[in-house]
Amino acid sequence: MYDFANSGYTTVVLTTVFSAYFVGSVAAGRSWGTLALTCALSLSYLLVMLTMPSLGARADARAAKRRLLFTSTVGCVIATALLGLTRPGDILWGLVFVAVSNYCYSVGESSVAAFLPEIARREALGRVSGWGWSFGYVGGMLTLGLSIALVNYATGRGLQTHQAVAWVMLLTAAIFAIAALPSFLFLRERTPPSARPVEKMLVRLASGWRDTRDNFPDFRRLLMCCTCYQAGISVVITLSSVYATQAMGFTIAQTMVLIFVVNIAAAIGAFLFGFIQDRIGHKRALTITLCGWMVMVLLASQAVSAAMFWVAAMVAGLCMGTSQSAGRAMVGALAPSARLAEFYSLWTFATQLASVVGPLFYGLVSWLTGGNHRMALLCTGLFFVAALIVLSRLDFARGVRVRDTIAV
Repeated sequence: MYDFANSGYTTVVLTTVFSAYFVGSVAAGRSWGTLALTCALSLSYLLVMLTMPSLGARADARAAKRRLLFTSTVGCVIATALLGLTRPGDILWGLVFVAVSNYCYSVGESSVAAFLPEIARREALGRVSGWGWSFGYVGGMLTLGLSIALVNYATGRGLQTHQAVAWVMLLTAAIFAIAALPSFLFLRERTPPSARPVEKMLVRLASGWRDTRDNFPDFRRLLMCCTCYQAGISVVITLSSVYATQAMGFTIAQTMVLIFVVNIAAAIGAFLFGFIQDRIGHKRALTITLCGWMVMVLLASQAVSAAMFWVAAMVAGLCMGTSQSAGRAMVGALAPSARLAEFYSLWTFATQLASVVGPLFYGLVSWLTGGNHRMALLCTGLFFVAALIVLSRLDFARGVRVRDTIAV
């Protein structure tokens, strides 16, 4: 249910409506509009990177993952609603609240992921993660579908773009708040408080990273792999609507329909691939999806017709749910049971580092090439190549043995 709840935020705010609205209307006529948006998001990801390991360790020590999840949810809902007040020219307002909302969303995403090994058997981690991610895309489609209907209604009534966007932001915040309620009513902490001391923020981060080097080398390789491929995925999530409108000439309404259909493909991919992942193994499953991402980059960067771009979008949808679900399940399979929140926080650190590097890299390439979004997307494909190289050095069976040997 929480996957269902928070997917509307990424689908509508980051992927579809607000990002395109900010570049096309709020910062209209400014060549650095895309770079400003990516910088704000990168700053929020950087803050998550610095704070989440400490927050995760504290949640483990106090058995407070649920409390952290609730606090971050409230923050994201409020900040999303405030995004609705962004009008053309309100650049600072839009950048501040998209950064705050994204920070809170990312903390919540890490917190809820840490519950996965508590509610799924080891041999079913891929399946249950896939179910959750698939149901999340259903939530994203619901929010986006209602947003499309709301935009059409607002346009028919003669409302201006900023007014329609305001209603969409309020709708997204409301759906997030309502759909997250079952998580707080029924989800329980199952892992008792750990005895590990809670260190200061940067000390905890450095200590956790050293621990993976000394005791969990394959988990460390997984973090490096996740950083690489998530950098590419973050570009697709954050800038797909910008690419569609700027490189392919799509309208915002057409882009919303495109993302809606892509979410259908992602939901199907995540649901079905969860079964395949548990059957063929986590590493092999992730390898397949990374190859799919490279195919998507080549198709999208070379697309000159809407039909080819639609094909690339379908491939992206199938790969998106599977790769993110596979990574979340692999972390659960390699993390020691007494340190779930901490290890998922390290995973969050890796993914947020990627979210800093990926969109910022795309924005810089776009800016340096005079707004060449095709070249920026093609260069993004290098992240998936690097992820495959790192993944090839990961020994999953050895990582599981180390997890069972080192309990705390």
